[in-house]
Amino acid sequence: MTRPANSSTQLLRPLALVAVIFFTVSGGPYGMEPLLGLGGRDGALLILLATPLLWDVPTMLAVLELNAMMPVGGGYYQWVKRGLGLRWGFYEGWWTWLYTFVDLAIYPVLFVEYASWFWPAMAAWKLPVCLGLIWACAGLNVLGVVPVGRASLVLGTAVLLPFVVLFVLGVYHLGPAAYGVTHLSLKGAGFSAVAMGCYTVMWNMLGWDNTSTYADQVERPARSYVISIAIAFVLIVIVYVLTLLTARGSGIDAGVLSDSGFPALGALVGGRWLGVALAAGGMASSLGLFAAVLLSVAQVPKAMADDRLLPGWLSARHRRYGTPHRSIVMCAAVVSVMVLWKFLDLVVIDITLYGAALFLEFITLVALRIKSPNATRPFRIPLGVTGLCLLFVLPVGIYIFALTGALMDATRAWKPALFALALLCTGELAWQGVRWWRSRKMDYI
Repeated sequence: MTRPANSSTQLLRPLALVAVIFFTVSGGPYGMEPLLGLGGRDGALLILLATPLLWDVPTMLAVLELNAMMPVGGGYYQWVKRGLGLRWGFYEGWWTWLYTFVDLAIYPVLFVEYASWFWPAMAAWKLPVCLGLIWACAGLNVLGVVPVGRASLVLGTAVLLPFVVLFVLGVYHLGPAAYGVTHLSLKGAGFSAVAMGCYTVMWNMLGWDNTSTYADQVERPARSYVISIAIAFVLIVIVYVLTLLTARGSGIDAGVLSDSGFPALGALVGGRWLGVALAAGGMASSLGLFAAVLLSVAQVPKAMADDRLLPGWLSARHRRYGTPHRSIVMCAAVVSVMVLWKFLDLVVIDITLYGAALFLEFITLVALRIKSPNATRPFRIPLGVTGLCLLFVLPVGIYIFALTGALMDATRAWKPALFALALLCTGELAWQGVRWWRSRKMDYI
């Protein structure tokens, strides 16, 4: 039977899913520029290699099992609701909502920063450009998941090609010896600097669970997610490592890299034209990340509204495209007022909120193994309950390490960390408000 052409009935295929996952989780190394200064020449590479093993691998495995068990719209919210109950499901949705607003606010700002590298006048138009990007991506999301997937394929090519050229020219001009690694050590790097380095890598590789919220719109989701997440993870790690090795080998000053970004590295290695290409890639990365993350988060308010935890009008679907258009518009409106925040502050808040929501998913997986041991799981982590608990010690440990370092920071990182902890407490306040509202049996507006 031929599938109708309407985008609301089309499903996301594995190749497009790889592109959407790439942009949801990474979008390229952009934003990783401070790592060289935080960890030092040898420490930065050690942080980059260790953090994905401790943070991402356990997360991906948990997401794959939970998603294979429940490939439903709303993803992680639905998982936690089933495993831990409605209250904790509300916490999951609320915390994820908060951190994603923070996360989304980063990308329009980065877009303007990279555009300003070769259009300096762009900086004076930061706010209108950010707003234009936000609402253009909102419009794309209203059209549906398939257009976002197709756009992600195009933007993914625009992001990756300049880094491929950077690496090739780096080997050609710098020589293979510049890429040699003889020693990895954190010696000389302070505790808070290493912690902020971990935050940087964690932010550049978060969001594996976000890709689950539209699982009901993916072709053969259990199989497609295993393949697509594995490909995306390998691709992301390779691109990050090669980029950092090129930066190390070029001898670029860590302060220059942090302040001017990868376009400065491109100009050093290949000339101004490569710097321009990397700046354009940064713009494409910001655009793709915003579109992909908005695609994910817009599904959660819709699912919560269906459960009478948020106003019912959020659950409405577009008549033609079948997308939660009101939820998309509301998310875009909130982000529009957050684009003036500073990058590093947003990263600390982002990871702190995200980690709390992620840990609920870990607990959910363990709870479902106990409560529903015989439930169908097309993908299953080959560990028992005790093994799962030990596995999840790894991401919890690096999260606590990074948060502790931020709270002990002598400059200003402790301020956004405390603010994020305060935001976590709003989950209980919001839940009590929902309970009161539901107890009065009021109709939704």
